[in-house]
Amino acid sequence: MIHIGKINTLQVGESLPFGFHLSSGDDNDPLVLLTHENMAALPEKVKTGDTLDIFVGIDETGNLEAWPQTPVAQAGDTVVLKATGATNFGAFFDWGGQRDLLVPAGMQDGPVNEGMRYVVHIYHDESTGRILGATRLHRFIKESSDTLKAGDGVECLVYSKTELGFKVVINGEALGLIFHSDAFKPLKTGQQLDAVIKTIREDGKIDVALQRTDKTGRKTLEEAILEDLEAHGGVSILTDKSKPEDIYAHFNVSKAAYKKALGALYKQRKITITKDAVKLN
Repeated sequence: MIHIGKINTLQVGESLPFGFHLSSGDDNDPLVLLTHENMAALPEKVKTGDTLDIFVGIDETGNLEAWPQTPVAQAGDTVVLKATGATNFGAFFDWGGQRDLLVPAGMQDGPVNEGMRYVVHIYHDESTGRILGATRLHRFIKESSDTLKAGDGVECLVYSKTELGFKVVINGEALGLIFHSDAFKPLKTGQQLDAVIKTIREDGKIDVALQRTDKTGRKTLEEAILEDLEAHGGVSILTDKSKPEDIYAHFNVSKAAYKKALGALYKQRKITITKDAVKLN
């Protein structure tokens, strides 16, 4: 079966005046045209009987066409792309393909401005046969997951800012939200980051945090603080009064989390906290 908008393994068939026909080997599949112009851009010479791993796109008339250059993403992927233009019927994005990717107006989550970067989901629209994009991600990606659970470490892609926080794509498979209270550092659209599943709500929606706030996370931070003290002669000038950005740069956690960890270590009598320093007992 030929997968439009993806790399396919195809066999080179009969030679034509304008190129070659490529086939999947399934008689029910349509043929894919490799034009002489596109063939000239391939690294090796092509002849009948060869097997090619090649991207299948759509030409200007709607027919299947083999592209010598693979775009930065394929159908089903969600990536950050730069807008090259915007019209009343849609916006165009540079995705490294033979033609810019169209995001129809009805598939836009908000206005698109030329030159800016957006998170775009690429898909093959079976009703039109075209390869299109969408910034309205919830049309294609679920807001729940059957596999994720609280405490899981995940990779997130920030795609939108709201009054509640930042919407993210989790592991490329689900949508979630980082509340402003859990975003202790500046975030921006298109940013990729490591995070953790905070909670799975009753309705299945997913809350994400930039750091673990459970017992395991606190314990890990306490150990990191002790190890840092031991490595620096038992003294650190990073106190509970330090700037949040200094704490984040050193331990990759919020100031609130750092203060809680210091408090726990102080109660255990493992450290002494003064105005200017933290000392290992």
